[in-house]
Amino acid sequence: MQWTSILAIYALFWVVSAFVLLPFGVQTHEEAGIAKVPGQADSAPVNFRPGLIARRATLLAAVLTTLYVLNYAYGWIEAEDLIFWGPAAT
Repeated sequence: MQWTSILAIYALFWVVSAFVLLPFGVQTHEEAGIAKVPGQADSAPVNFRPGLIARRATLLAAVLTTLYVLNYAYGWIEAEDLIFWGPAAT
C-alpha cells in the first residue's frame, strides 16, 4: 500500500473520529448550573474544547489506521468474511 493511500485513509478516519467524539464530555449550561445568555440555544455547550477533541481524534484515527493497514497486509478479515447472508460458498 502506498503512503499516500495510508495518509488518505488516516484523514478519513480522523474526520469520522472527530464527529464521533464530539458529544463526549460536553455539558449544557443547565447541566453545569450556569445561567444562559439571552437567546442562547438550550443545547449550547458550556465547555466546548476543540483542541481536546482534535487530540483524541488524532489518537483514535492513528489506532484505526494502524489496524486497517495491518489487516490489509495480513488479511485477517477479507470481503468474503463480511457476507452474512446469501448463497453459501461451495
